[in-house]
Amino acid sequence: MTEGSIIKQIIMFSLPLMLGNIFQMLYNTVDSIVVGNFVGKEALAAVGSTTMIVNMLVFFFNGFSIGAGVLISRYFGGKDLNNLHKAIETTISMTFIFCVLFTLIGSLGVKPMLRFMATPDDVFTDATTYLRIYFLGFSGLLIYNMGSGILRAVGDTRRPLMFLVLTSIVNIILDITFVVGFHFGIEGVAYATIISQFISAILIMYLLVKTKDIYRFSFADMTLDANIIKLIFAIGLPAGIQSVITAFSNVFVQSYINHFGSSCMAGWSSYNKLDTFIMLPMSSMAMAATTFVSQNIGAGKIKRANEGTRITVMTSTLITFIIAVFLYVFAAPSIRMFSSDESVIEFGVLFIRTNVFFLIANCVNHTLAGALRGRGDSKGPMIIMISTFVVIRQIYLFVLTHYVSNTPKWVGFGYPVGWMCCCAIEVLYYRIKWAKNANKVDLKVS
Repeated sequence: MTEGSIIKQIIMFSLPLMLGNIFQMLYNTVDSIVVGNFVGKEALAAVGSTTMIVNMLVFFFNGFSIGAGVLISRYFGGKDLNNLHKAIETTISMTFIFCVLFTLIGSLGVKPMLRFMATPDDVFTDATTYLRIYFLGFSGLLIYNMGSGILRAVGDTRRPLMFLVLTSIVNIILDITFVVGFHFGIEGVAYATIISQFISAILIMYLLVKTKDIYRFSFADMTLDANIIKLIFAIGLPAGIQSVITAFSNVFVQSYINHFGSSCMAGWSSYNKLDTFIMLPMSSMAMAATTFVSQNIGAGKIKRANEGTRITVMTSTLITFIIAVFLYVFAAPSIRMFSSDESVIEFGVLFIRTNVFFLIANCVNHTLAGALRGRGDSKGPMIIMISTFVVIRQIYLFVLTHYVSNTPKWVGFGYPVGWMCCCAIEVLYYRIKWAKNANKVDLKVS
């Protein structure tokens, strides 16, 4: 990514990544479609209400993955093979440790977290069942995410995509078999998901062990290099903390939604699945910006890194706007994929049409944050996003529900409030700190 057309490099990197993210999101989305159509709206609400809990752990791990990816990209761009191998071996060793810790934390925290979210009684049992099974297979998700992150850091997004296509098809087949064929209910979609995730983990590890490229992993060389860990967490910990606190804040949003009953919960769940899909291009562009900026800084091409940031933000914004138009127009058919219940469809359409165009602001947030992390600046985006996605959003929801209008529409609008505030502050931060200091870089690697 240090040579040739910038726009071509960004698109060629982002497209397989975006398709891969779509297939990865299909795991939970297909679960929702199957249970919504073949089990009931309570089961759909149960699967949807668990998303925020899972995301808290996944987002923290993804912060670690971002830190590792920046470091690996920097060493790869600078052709520092010794440190490249240290970073890869340390990253995978830490991933195995996280697998054990997160499985225990997730399993033990299921009921307390669901109670904290004020989960209704008609949803609580299904949500508990789904989460307990899901966390048994949590390691598969973590190992795949880290392995694909290593490949992305060296510019390979094609093979992780191939694995995701395969395992997504497996997940769909198992969902239908377990739920429609064997009538396993919500347990069936949970088992289908974790089996598919373990298959993807095995495939990605096999590739890293058997490859002949310079990023080959060897179990015999596994290590925990203290300096590498320190550098990874210097970037990854702020990103992880920001994501976890934001996800925890969204648990509060979910608790506000839960007060409106299972139909509203199911509509909100369906909207969130679609919202996640529309965010995939911006997420992919953000990852592309991180890798592009980091590799070019490693190669000493600071001006190219800056130009790549500008192009990535503009491209991401255009793509998000086009998708938003389509989703606004086809809101009702989109929600019907998840449920035929008219009350669920009504709530889902309400949330989509209220929020969808404000995702353009969130697009700038994530893409610009990705570029900043590629420069080694992870604290800036963390502070800005926590201040807006958490503090401002929670103040808005508290004031709204206690003193203004406690309705589903305006509770759901809590998301755009955070997005717009974050966009304004982050753009200002970038222009003040970075645009006028084109050659400045935070992260020092040695």
